[in-house]
Amino acid sequence: MKIILDCMGSDLGVSATVGGAVEAVRTHGVEVMLVGDSAAIREVLTKENFPRDGLTILDAQDVITMEDDPVYAVRNKKSASMIVALQALADGEGDAIVSAGNTGALLTAATLILKRFPGTRRGALCAVLPSGDSRAILIDCGANVECTSEMLVQFAHMGSAFVAGVMGVESPRVGLINNGTEYKKGTPLQVETYQLLKAAGEAGQLNFIGNVEGREVPGGGADVFVADGFTGNVVLKTYEGAGLLFARLFKELLMSNTRTKLAALSIKRELGEMKKRMDYKEIGGAPILGVRKPVIKAHGSSDAHAFASAIGQAKKFFESGAIHNMETALGALNSGKPAEKEVQCK
Repeated sequence: MKIILDCMGSDLGVSATVGGAVEAVRTHGVEVMLVGDSAAIREVLTKENFPRDGLTILDAQDVITMEDDPVYAVRNKKSASMIVALQALADGEGDAIVSAGNTGALLTAATLILKRFPGTRRGALCAVLPSGDSRAILIDCGANVECTSEMLVQFAHMGSAFVAGVMGVESPRVGLINNGTEYKKGTPLQVETYQLLKAAGEAGQLNFIGNVEGREVPGGGADVFVADGFTGNVVLKTYEGAGLLFARLFKELLMSNTRTKLAALSIKRELGEMKKRMDYKEIGGAPILGVRKPVIKAHGSSDAHAFASAIGQAKKFFESGAIHNMETALGALNSGKPAEKEVQCK
């Protein structure tokens, strides 16, 4: 299996992406195509004395920056690493892609180059979050600020297929984020979406559990949390901020005196396990769902280990059969017919 890596979108430079690729080859057993400034990539490989087994290089001299307008960049920067990498994926030179570049440009370019599933209105950004005793996804978390009820229903089907295939959850619980659990709560968008998701649940297409409030996201109230991009992004950023606050306060508590420091030392291993579970670097990135190939959006500040995790996630995404299951579910939804029995996920 070959994962295509856009090497030029990282805040930490080419050293982070190349280092992540080397780690991924070793730990995930994949081949990695490094796309970007070939001279800079080879310089890192030589300087760090990295092994080159499992690595190939595809030169791309231009870069889409965070300041670039997504649509303009996609149309005018054809030699940018992100565009070259996506085209390589579309041409069958790899099985999935990882990029830490401009999110809007990645979504736009993936839609134009890889194409959406037939009948699918928009692709969606999907955050994988610690939730309850496991992990859940939040879809959409910022790609589509304005949504229709039809789009949210499609997001629910895409998210359910992803969680079933990639995360191994049988019959994922789908919840609609709202300001209350009653079916009449929310704006007209939420009220209408509730009814459509309820009908999908009654038809056996989804395991819809109803409206869920924001506190259920960290509480494990669902496996798939559905929202428009505006609401989802607010939930995501609040979630991240609350996590940072808790981590700071907890560290201050543990370091406050000799007694608490000794207590911290006695549970050092457990603290390490908790930190690992909460660390985005272990997850790697956010999948973009709705396009015909696996796309993982890595965090801009990802270090080498985070990129290796993102590559591992891309591998699992490809192997899971989730792309096929999404296309089957969305095809049945758009045709108004019951979905056929899904293929067994690998």
